[in-house]
Amino acid sequence: MVLYNQNLKQLSRALRKNSTDAEIRLWAKLRLRRLNGLQFYRQRIIVNYIVDFFCPKAKLIIEVDGGQHYFGKTHDDDLKRDEYLKNLGFKVLRFSDRDVLTNIEGVVENILTNIANNV
Repeated sequence: MVLYNQNLKQLSRALRKNSTDAEIRLWAKLRLRRLNGLQFYRQRIIVNYIVDFFCPKAKLIIEVDGGQHYFGKTHDDDLKRDEYLKNLGFKVLRFSDRDVLTNIEGVVENILTNIANNV
């Protein structure tokens, strides 16, 4: 069972309602157990973080990043967050919005490879 900060529930719901185009596109591939029959959740709270996508069985977190995630404080915060989540036993995959929008099949293939290594 994964603990979570209940104070983030409203924000998590708001993020689900306001997904980016890339998140919507990836969710169409992940939802309804479409990848190897595994359940994915979106905008899931894990401890004090909200992750874009989460597969509990594979202990896999997927983040879809816009350009702001590659520079400065946001990038540094992402590195700290990823390290924290990895220390909890999760594997974190990051994909750019651009990759998801222009190469969704490659992204899905990468996810499937990582699932095979984690399940």
